[in-house]
Amino acid sequence: MRVDDCIHFCPPARLVIEAGARSKLPDLIRRQGFKNGLLVTDEFFTAHTPWVREYVEEARRQGVDTRVYAGGQPDPTTALCDEATTRILAEQGDTPIDHVIALGGGSNIDLAKALCVTLPNRQSIRAFGAGIALDASVLPLVAMPTTAGTGSEATPGTILFDPETGIKTAVMDNRLRPCIALIDPELTYTCPPKVTAEAGIDAFTHAIESYLTQDSSQFDRGGSSDPGYSGRSSLTMLFAKESMRLCAAYLLRSYHDGKDVEARTGMCYASIYAALSYGSAGLNAIHGIAYGVAAKTHRSHGATNAVVLPYVIDELRENRHDELLDVARLFGIDTDDEQAAVRLLPARLKALVGALDIPTDLQSFGIARDELPSLLTESLGVTRLAKAFPVANVAASYERIIQRAWTGTLSADCTGPA
Repeated sequence: MRVDDCIHFCPPARLVIEAGARSKLPDLIRRQGFKNGLLVTDEFFTAHTPWVREYVEEARRQGVDTRVYAGGQPDPTTALCDEATTRILAEQGDTPIDHVIALGGGSNIDLAKALCVTLPNRQSIRAFGAGIALDASVLPLVAMPTTAGTGSEATPGTILFDPETGIKTAVMDNRLRPCIALIDPELTYTCPPKVTAEAGIDAFTHAIESYLTQDSSQFDRGGSSDPGYSGRSSLTMLFAKESMRLCAAYLLRSYHDGKDVEARTGMCYASIYAALSYGSAGLNAIHGIAYGVAAKTHRSHGATNAVVLPYVIDELRENRHDELLDVARLFGIDTDDEQAAVRLLPARLKALVGALDIPTDLQSFGIARDELPSLLTESLGVTRLAKAFPVANVAASYERIIQRAWTGTLSADCTGPA
């Protein structure tokens, strides 16, 4: 407990974690009184797994009709959402959809969240960039993640790439949090190694970033009585620390052996625990800079987080010494010199990123030196993340992080003071 905490915690109304739990979803849906659903997924799951067919058939037997939209794509765009909205509205006829189910990774869940807003209001997703009006309709969402990492099944927002602006845009509202989050580890068994690695490091990033972010007592909630994010608290930190412990134990194992059931299950728990932390605490510099990296390289979300991760943690070694010492111990850094332990942690995390076959510096990642100034500007432009970074001078910190991330230099590499 921390006596100055200001907790605002919004987990899914129903959280189910169990191998094979997908078979229970039709009855759960029926019990909510739903009748006409939309299942948002992609062609892989309709063509190469029985999961969509099994769900639709069993739901129908229980009196629930379900349309399937299988047009999900990696890093969905605002244009894709608008196209899907038009198509689905044309197909639904006089029977409106009363719930949306997402099956897939974070991209499919983000698209499904956006459709929860665009379908009932019959508007473009861009109409909600400044927020969702209180009198706007939002369809209930059910999320079944097939990757262990994004945590979208427990968060209040959707992130879409806007081709017109060239950046990712966020729509945030607690009504976008799923009413049911169903975590079935068996759904992750099909993940190839690359997806496993990038989703897994994303989960770890969520956990450590929310563990270190701005305190709830100092977090700027914009005067909202129902904020999507509200800073770290003793509650969110409990989830974050357990997530990091699980990542330290199981991330590399799941990457090296996709048939390792214990590791797959462990990463599913790591992912949802991280989501329960960052879904209330929020994030900061890693994601803020990674969004700029993604806009320039079009690499995956998990990979763009990973390449920035060690350098942001290195920047926080003084401001968050005690917390980083805890993380260092989770990763087996047991030196009695606490300062040295914290100094060694970013290098250990950089080695982890490399072991997942992800580039460990921005130069190797495809960022040219002359792009660094614009990367800094774009990163600082994500103000909701920049203002949550717990340092005195955010701009100066971001500049150091980006410079070091480009050269691949950490404080532990320096012979003198960093």
